[in-house]
Amino acid sequence: VCLGSGLMQMCSYLLLVILFLPHEMTCSVLTVNGKTEHYILNTQRGFQESLNCAVQNHTREEGLLWYREEGTVDLKSGNKINSSSICVSSISENDNGVTFTCKLRRDQSVSISVVLNVIFPPLLSGDQFQTVEDGSDVKLVCNVKSNPQAQMMWYKDSSILNLEKNHHQVQQTSESLQLSITKVKKSDNGTYSCFANSSLKIETLDFHLFVKDRAVAVPVEPIIAASVVVFLTLCFGLIARRNKIMKLCIKGQDPQRETAL
Repeated sequence: VCLGSGLMQMCSYLLLVILFLPHEMTCSVLTVNGKTEHYILNTQRGFQESLNCAVQNHTREEGLLWYREEGTVDLKSGNKINSSSICVSSISENDNGVTFTCKLRRDQSVSISVVLNVIFPPLLSGDQFQTVEDGSDVKLVCNVKSNPQAQMMWYKDSSILNLEKNHHQVQQTSESLQLSITKVKKSDNGTYSCFANSSLKIETLDFHLFVKDRAVAVPVEPIIAASVVVFLTLCFGLIARRNKIMKLCIKGQDPQRETAL
């Protein structure tokens, strides 16, 4: 009960707002594939999924918009009013986690979203051939995509890798399994296998590590210094013997002069 003139005026104002509020703004509801709430759609690689968005309880024609993440989806003119469908074809692992959202054009706060949950076995990749010098450091990176997430492990020459303290270090993220080897030894030479085990499938990828002898470093500075010393010695020697050489040249020319006279 509203008491007092001020409260009466406020109640009257609120009543008018409610009465004149557009009916379709309060009652229009969106559904996707018959669902009225945001939901997760389980699917698989290579599948095709159709998403149908419809306006429920509308009193006039309503325009619809589709979004893939933040970008709009192009719709044909006959596929925008009251009901709109899109087809997601050739679904791949890259579509996992992608959100599709249908919105009411005139009031985009009215929306409903679908998140794709793409199920696929482990997909492995990486640089499979590496050659390093004895005593250097190396890192083997096994990139992995999997849904559900796979259990990862390193093998060496078909046996579980025996991790040595201060020599091997393993780091795993949701996207990779990394093996770092510090100060590589000849015994590290061999085939390392990245092992991924999921509920769907077991996958492996081989990495071949070749350890070569450390190259003998030729000291460049001493060679340059020795060359400079030899060059300067020759120059000083020639300068010191210049007078003697000049005298010999002059004596060699004198007999010719006498003959000419």
